[in-house]
Amino acid sequence: MPVIVVEANSYLLEVTKLSADNILPMIEMVIDLWPDCSRDEELINYRSLIDSEVAQCFLVRNNTDYLAFIHVGIRNDYVEGSSGSPIAYVEGIYVKPGYRKQGIGQLLMRAAEDWARHKGFHQIASDTEVANDGSIQFHRKSGFSESTIVCFVKDIGNHTKS
Repeated sequence: MPVIVVEANSYLLEVTKLSADNILPMIEMVIDLWPDCSRDEELINYRSLIDSEVAQCFLVRNNTDYLAFIHVGIRNDYVEGSSGSPIAYVEGIYVKPGYRKQGIGQLLMRAAEDWARHKGFHQIASDTEVANDGSIQFHRKSGFSESTIVCFVKDIGNHTKS
């Protein structure tokens, strides 16, 4: 995918793939999105995605700063609500707070959808926490339909029988 330049709110935005040149700003945004993650582990993880055939990250920047990213990949396990597997899957999307609701997320979603179509997929899936109203509204606006399941986790301790 070549670099895409679009005009938004009277400034130019550039959409580009993850590369060695932009991985550090990418990691900063990943840590903003998932603050419990380890910077070193994420650097290793995202380096492995550069030139990957099964995943891609797209970043948006203005003239000076990186503003957003989307990470899309291929999931081989069944995804609730999908027509089958494998399926293209949005693993993460992030827009810095000062730039939200300006169409940047939609621009990234189009890049992810184009990547998925190029890979031969006819569906793309995603998820979010049930209490993340902003993400839910974004997904609805992006054309996603909801498929709700309830997941349960129970801590059972680490005790062994004697």
